[in-house]
Amino acid sequence: MNESRKYCRSLHAQISLGTTSDDRFMPSGYVKSFSKMEHLVLTEKLDGQNNCFNEKGLFARSHTAPSVHPWDKPLRERWNLIKNDLGDIEIFGENMYGVHSISYSKLESYFYVFAVRELDKWLSWEEVKFYASFFDFPTVPEITILNNLGDFVDKESDENLALEKWLEENLGMSWIDSVETGGVLGGFDPITGKTCSEGFVLRNSDSFETNQGEILVKPNEFNNLFKLVRESHIKTDVHWTKNWKPAPLVDYAKYKWFGYEYLSE
Repeated sequence: MNESRKYCRSLHAQISLGTTSDDRFMPSGYVKSFSKMEHLVLTEKLDGQNNCFNEKGLFARSHTAPSVHPWDKPLRERWNLIKNDLGDIEIFGENMYGVHSISYSKLESYFYVFAVRELDKWLSWEEVKFYASFFDFPTVPEITILNNLGDFVDKESDENLALEKWLEENLGMSWIDSVETGGVLGGFDPITGKTCSEGFVLRNSDSFETNQGEILVKPNEFNNLFKLVRESHIKTDVHWTKNWKPAPLVDYAKYKWFGYEYLSE
């Protein structure tokens, strides 16, 4: 396992607001390209740590060595139970055990799956849900798509306006207003208590390779998915690791998770 096998870079939609200096945007024409995909999946973006289960270990962003942070403890123990069954499958998801910029009041698990890779192919969303269920993990919250993106692209000359209107139709409000709600898992700012959620990810429902399709991006960047993040999302910095707190699950007293008992604090 080497550095090149880590989770590839997901680019921001051009209308995304929560970017940092090293983030990159999708190139022009991206909305039209996505509108041509047969099926799309819209999911809520959760505020956790990107972790990967594979047969070699539990990894965070880097795959040079297994992750051994204290907030990885429940996942490392879970890896020991499933490592012999993974084979060529790599399961990627959000590690929610350590609180970052958003706390959640409705967590039912410390790990929410958002992607599965088999060798060099990212599996379809249906396969992602199959493997998540097989290994007894939930997936990140999926938002029902009610409207065809292509219909909005055909009506609007500005692709970003088309995307905004399409999101509004499916969310029941603008995406900017939507991230001011708690989302499916009851997100809130741990400092102010105000409800919030991080954003959204739109992906091709079918399987794909990292750099496959007509959208021209760098070899390590996805062109079959992109993200939208709320404005000024990142409020934590390196110091959160010194004073990190474990996230409570829905049973605030005690929660039995994958055969282990963890006390919520």
